[in-house]
Amino acid sequence: MYKIVKMKERIKVPPEDLGLPTEEAVRKAIEKTLEGKVDTKLGLIFLSLVSVEEIEEGKIYPTDPHVYYQVTFKMLAFKPELHELVIGEVVDNTNFGSFVRIGPIDGLVHISQLMDDYVSFDKKNSVFLGKQSKKTLKIGDKVLARIISISWKEQNKIGLTMRQQGLGALHWLKKK
Repeated sequence: MYKIVKMKERIKVPPEDLGLPTEEAVRKAIEKTLEGKVDTKLGLIFLSLVSVEEIEEGKIYPTDPHVYYQVTFKMLAFKPELHELVIGEVVDNTNFGSFVRIGPIDGLVHISQLMDDYVSFDKKNSVFLGKQSKKTLKIGDKVLARIISISWKEQNKIGLTMRQQGLGALHWLKKK
C-alpha cells in the first residue's frame, strides 16, 4: 500500500551544497539519503519526497564540515501489508516459482501457490502450465495476488499466493 509518511529527522547537508538556498539543499540531501531506501523497522520503502514542512536552525560541529538540520517532511512510501491484495506483473519465471513486481519490490509466488492444479514449468519458454486447467503464466502477465509473508532481514522478501478463489493471472479471471 502506498502511504504519505510524515517524518522528523536530522538531515546532514554536505558542504558542497551550502551555497544553495537552505530548502533546496535540504531537499537534495533528503532525496539522496532516503529515496529508494528500505526502513526494515517500519517496513517501508521510501519512494519520493513530497514536501518539506519545517526546517529548524542548522547545527555545525567542530570536526565535521556538514551542517545538520532537524527537518519535518513528508515522503511517499510503499508499505506491504499481510493479506493485502496486490496487482503486479510477472517479471521472471523459474523452476521454483514466479517473481511478481508489486510497486517498487518483487514478490515470489512459489510454484505450490500458483494455482489449484498440478503445475509444470516449461524452461525453454519460461512458462507455467496447469495440467487440467490448461492455465498458463508467462513473463509480462498481470496478476492479482495476496501477500502471505513479509521478511525484512538481510534480503527483503515478500511471499505471495494466487491459489485462493478470485486470484491469479488477470487473463484467467476474464475467462470465468
